[in-house]
Amino acid sequence: MSTPARLKAALKGLVAALDQLEAACERRLQADAERSDIEEEFAVLQDDRARLAVELDGAVARSQSLELANNEVARRLARARLAIQEMISHTAM
Repeated sequence: MSTPARLKAALKGLVAALDQLEAACERRLQADAERSDIEEEFAVLQDDRARLAVELDGAVARSQSLELANNEVARRLARARLAIQEMISHTAM
């Protein structure tokens, strides 16, 4: 093979290698962008999870507080009912 032919073949190989390198770089940039998007979505999900956990803790605390208040009201109503029944039984005599 003559020198110009070898040079043309070498240049053709170089161009092909550069094209492959450029394609690989584009794929890498796309993969990095997708990974960045996934990481951002994951961070948003973590923030949502943390917020929901705080809200759930608050709801559980409110529920427990309401349950305690409900029990106290039920106890007081039972005492009041007994007191009223006692007063009725005394006045009926």
